Amino acid sequence: MAANKKRRKPHLLSHTRPTSTNRKPSLSSQATRSLIRKHHTLQKRLHAALSNGDTAAADGIRAQLAASGGLQKYQEASIQGQSAERGGDTSKVLVEWLNELSPSTEIRNGSTDMRRLRMLEVGALKVDNACSRSGIFDVTRIDLHSQHPGIQTQDFMEMPLPSKGTLETDGFDIISLSLVINYVGDAVGRGEMLKRVGSFLKVGPRWNFGSTSTSDSVYPALFLVLPGPCITNSRYFDEERLERIMTALGYAKLRSKLSKKLVYYLWRYVGVEAGRAKNDVLFKKQEIRPGSQRNNFKIILQ
Repeated sequence: MAANKKRRKPHLLSHTRPTSTNRKPSLSSQATRSLIRKHHTLQKRLHAALSNGDTAAADGIRAQLAASGGLQKYQEASIQGQSAERGGDTSKVLVEWLNELSPSTEIRNGSTDMRRLRMLEVGALKVDNACSRSGIFDVTRIDLHSQHPGIQTQDFMEMPLPSKGTLETDGFDIISLSLVINYVGDAVGRGEMLKRVGSFLKVGPRWNFGSTSTSDSVYPALFLVLPGPCITNSRYFDEERLERIMTALGYAKLRSKLSKKLVYYLWRYVGVEAGRAKNDVLFKKQEIRPGSQRNNFKIILQ
């Protein structure tokens, strides 16, 4: 376990997410949420201490993480939180949306008359979620600490970018970032992850790429899931701010949904030029919701 902590990269979520799906829930929902919240809080404090060069504080926080069960206990809680018994498969929402939005030539439900769409699932937790069972996708699953043969060990931020010549074969029609961005340790790192997504998406004529009309196609697309409070209760962030950032990165919103705990988005990538935005747009830290009970979640785009 100590070795895992030494390899920890604060700007990533995927390496902390569990991949085993065989355990049955043993903690109550309240206990599971409490453990996950505590782990996230300690990770944020650890990131701040390391950023400030405070090794003594960082060592103390690592000791607290170990005392609370460390990575193993957090993984167990995360598995239970994502279990089918607790309605944790976020990809069910994506499959429902795609069946609503996509014409029959794009959604084949297992038919072999056309090739399946390529999907990249970052921070993959399971190999049998709704997307995997849908028959729509050939899924590439990555996680920094995979323990399942169906999930590749890969850091998304270090994943080789496809070239223009290989994008059609090596790129993806859709990328899933479900509960990934919120675990990246700093706001700038979250922005960098969002910026990187577009480099992996196929942009050829097959999807009428460059058109801003959402009726032309669903793809290439990004499925984004965040904890609800990141949008509804942040001191520095809200849905309008997110939409401005995504527009600057070249996305058009197709669908959104706010549940009791999560917020879901489906974005079509139309390209920075088509989105009438520039890559050098800056979104800096700015308070938009004052209040002592707000959280500090934010995304900074540089």
